[in-house]
Amino acid sequence: MLQVADAVQAVRAGRSLTEVLARCPADLRPGTQSLSFYVLRQLGAAEAARQLLAPKAPPPKVEPLLLSALALLWPSEPAERPYADHTVVDQVVNAVRKRAPASAGFVNAVLRRFLREREAIVLSVSAQPPARFNHPAWWIERLQGDWPQAWPAILRANNQHPPMTLRVNARRGDPQAAAAAYLQRLAAAGIAARALGPLAPQALVLERAVPVQALPGFAQGDVSVQDAAAQLAAPLLLQQGLPAGARVLDACSAPGGKTAHLLELADLDLLALDSDASRLERVQDNLQRLGLQAQTLAADARDTGRWWDGRLFDAILLDAPCSASGIVRRHPDVRWLRRPGDIANLAQIQAGLLDALWLTLKPGGRLVYATCSIFKAEGQAQIDAFLQRQTGAKALDVAGVTGHLLPLAHNGEDAAAAEPSVLDGFYYALLLKEGIPAAPSSTGKP
Repeated sequence: MLQVADAVQAVRAGRSLTEVLARCPADLRPGTQSLSFYVLRQLGAAEAARQLLAPKAPPPKVEPLLLSALALLWPSEPAERPYADHTVVDQVVNAVRKRAPASAGFVNAVLRRFLREREAIVLSVSAQPPARFNHPAWWIERLQGDWPQAWPAILRANNQHPPMTLRVNARRGDPQAAAAAYLQRLAAAGIAARALGPLAPQALVLERAVPVQALPGFAQGDVSVQDAAAQLAAPLLLQQGLPAGARVLDACSAPGGKTAHLLELADLDLLALDSDASRLERVQDNLQRLGLQAQTLAADARDTGRWWDGRLFDAILLDAPCSASGIVRRHPDVRWLRRPGDIANLAQIQAGLLDALWLTLKPGGRLVYATCSIFKAEGQAQIDAFLQRQTGAKALDVAGVTGHLLPLAHNGEDAAAAEPSVLDGFYYALLLKEGIPAAPSSTGKP
């Protein structure tokens, strides 16, 4: 419980949960991650309950333990609760005794009162949107502005457990045939899964998550883990075909899922660029496991004078840094890490990347702009502004792919009662640089 409380407190202080878990002892990491995810999905309610039960904030060593306990005791489906009520109270009080012994009685009293008055307390604090939806107030307000009908369904979807989705290696044959064959291998291994269908023909959705080591042929590169929405990027960029050896840039490429997908689908001269040299190591690791090759380079994509050799690219994938508001169910810390001013700052970075990379694209070339965000400032508004600045740019519509993809089964403004989708929330734009078009050709796939 101490590890979980430390992780929650680190997130509240502005540190990524991924970073915190990387420092957690390996034997404690799976359990710490699972419980931390659970607590962060209930953190808005836990904070509201704590303020009601203990208006004066407890000492810094105590508050994250108390918040974790209240989140774990918050009403939910019994099957989802990791511990029984009495176990939570006992473990947290024992943890407080180790860290701040003088506060153990106080914590025990607060938790016992919560259990006695739980129904009334839940009813009271749930009147506050941050407690009811477990998101910051500013985040809720932005969603209400962007998606006036769908925002409650989006917030509910954000608190669901995400599905584990695989991408079958297209180098193993026709994507649909390869996916069907791998589905049989999963069944033989006792892993239930289903194909997603034509939208993402390489995607298989598991009934329940499993360790990657349990996936047949994972070490040999037969399959990768990648959300279905992220699997739309590479086919979108390659839909018109590129000649074998075409020069392609994958900007902001780490951790390399989209890089690998491009190379699975086509023989390309691909440059994988990222500003973080350590994250580029993950790109190399992914490519090595899959038996693929690309040039990697650590550089800020906006600073073309430092990395670009002057040769124009046939196609560019810009998976831009963003708020990650579309993948909150996978990263429940994101909503608590972001601040209201971050969106404008990120939009400025995205605009800078678009303008800089556009100059490196051939006339007739295509650029895919992608973000894992559902905030319109990072999606449609960003591209509308770009098209105003760049008169030679044209946005192409691809039904079901371009535009905002909400994490809902029914995607659109009127998705008020929609169930969560298998796909994460994303935004895609396909931009054509008008001029002399590139000659049509095959993708160069073997």
